[in-house]
Amino acid sequence: MPMSSPVATACHGGEERRSIACEFEGALLISKRLFAYFMLVALEAGGPIRALTLLLVFPLLWLLELVGLERMALQLMIFVSTAGLRVDDLKAVAKATLPRFYLEDLRQRAYQVFSSYEGKKFVVTCIPRIMVEPFLKEFLDVDHVIGAELKMFKDCSVGLVASPGVMLGARRLQADKRLGSGLRDKTFMLLCREHHPIPPEETSSPLRRKDYPKPLIFHDGRLMAHPTPLAFLAVILWLPLGALLAIYRILVGILLPYKIGLVGSAVTGFRIRAQFPKAQHSLNTPAAVGAPNRTGTLYVCNHRTLLDPVIVSTAIQRKVTAVTYSLSRFSEVISPIPTIRLTRDRFKDGAAMRSLLNHGDLVVCPEGTTCREPYLLRFSPLFAEIADNIVPVAVTAEGSMFYGTTVRGHKWLDSLFFLMNPRPCYQLHFLESITRDQRSSYEIANGIQRLIGEAVGFECTNFTRKDKYQMLAGHDGADTRR
Repeated sequence: MPMSSPVATACHGGEERRSIACEFEGALLISKRLFAYFMLVALEAGGPIRALTLLLVFPLLWLLELVGLERMALQLMIFVSTAGLRVDDLKAVAKATLPRFYLEDLRQRAYQVFSSYEGKKFVVTCIPRIMVEPFLKEFLDVDHVIGAELKMFKDCSVGLVASPGVMLGARRLQADKRLGSGLRDKTFMLLCREHHPIPPEETSSPLRRKDYPKPLIFHDGRLMAHPTPLAFLAVILWLPLGALLAIYRILVGILLPYKIGLVGSAVTGFRIRAQFPKAQHSLNTPAAVGAPNRTGTLYVCNHRTLLDPVIVSTAIQRKVTAVTYSLSRFSEVISPIPTIRLTRDRFKDGAAMRSLLNHGDLVVCPEGTTCREPYLLRFSPLFAEIADNIVPVAVTAEGSMFYGTTVRGHKWLDSLFFLMNPRPCYQLHFLESITRDQRSSYEIANGIQRLIGEAVGFECTNFTRKDKYQMLAGHDGADTRR
């Protein structure tokens, strides 16, 4: 629902250093409308039926807002999107899904003013505190969040809110009872000495990615765009056609020869572009299966979606074997290339991969998990110990509607969701082959990570699969099945 008169306010709290309070929606956030954030909660924590219900309720929300009943509209939106949901699910969405959308909507000028204060930072919002506090404290170093408090029953939300408030020193500040009025509460304003209204011309200046207070490396959720009512309606209308399109693309990959399959995929808008080094004949010559003293080629690529090995196979127009730590039975069935599960036992996995290389080519993704953003996770060095001929492959994958990866969702649907995008695109950059030398396996792995990062413009990190799952799901991801 819309907020008016966005404002940042400077305060003094006794002997504390200079502090600042700011409205969240309409001030820190460019958008004053909250429907998209509640839709994300409804979809990711509640499921598609709840999300569709919220979309059907939108005309009533719009009508209530039109007649001046913004508070009632907000309470209805909160009820539909949160009633009956477990607290843990709400917290998980607030931590893993919402921060990306908040960052993309963060107003540059307001953030500059807000972050310049070294004292206590307060944020006032009409959004339930549980939905915004993880983002505000982790990314903006906010000390206190004044927001709607959801009423709970046995660790589940009942969809109703209590009056918000926050402790400041020895005094309790009560926000205006009218949800959405933010800093216009007179009790709160009495403690504030300066007011900084946000100029209207700043409404279209989002914070640039390079200026984010903290790099956004991991996040979850299926939707790529902000699910405004029209955008989510477009998603709903596209789903039946998208599902048929994904099934067709899968059948093309399984049944047709590579060259014909490329044409069949291109007809549906699926673009695959590959760039080879000058000595590309070495990539297009099939490995001599079973030849003495001859091993296959090991292709090492960064990991964007489950389809990475399949696209590598399509680009070089011959079958390769893919190794993975966890793969759903469904993904194994629809895969047009052989897949082998590893055991996480270093010696057994190394022996298995050497055996596979003796019989053909192999594709590995040493990050161990996918990363959506332009970052590379740390490469496991195991691959550098088993092959003499290594070909790094820099991979980028683009979609416009759905992410083809998830942490908390149904991972067996990952490939389907990526293939449901109207015009998905894969770009592969095959780099010059590398021969194993006297360097340690760790040095080789780090060197290949840097080469791939430079080829696609991604930043290298030391994060691992375990770090990703700990941050997004609270476990190490060892038992996940895609």
